[in-house]
Amino acid sequence: MQLKIERIYTKPADLEGYRLLVDRLWPRGISKVNAHLDDWVKAIGPSTELRQWFNHDVEKYPEFVLKYQAELDANPITADFVKRVAEQLKQTNVILLFGAKDEAHNQAVVLRDYLLKSGQLPV
Repeated sequence: MQLKIERIYTKPADLEGYRLLVDRLWPRGISKVNAHLDDWVKAIGPSTELRQWFNHDVEKYPEFVLKYQAELDANPITADFVKRVAEQLKQTNVILLFGAKDEAHNQAVVLRDYLLKSGQLPV
């Protein structure tokens, strides 16, 4: 099984996987039906302060990565989230959904890398 990321505004590539929205804010213009979500884990997204500071500025991305990783380390739900993703990956693909326009510089990319480096996901 694979850990994937996908922009919520694109046509779903994998409806068979376990689909998690990892944004703190609900994406504009997306209905809950059209989102095809299994869950919305808003508490795993970057804090409002960090999100507003970053403002999708590519020049700030390296620092955003470090700050978001620090938030993940301090977030009380991170350990359970990692376990949940690991359990789902034993059965199906897991798709982390995000709303940002930039598909290479966003929190889902950081979160995917964080999960992969955790050492807790099935190989």
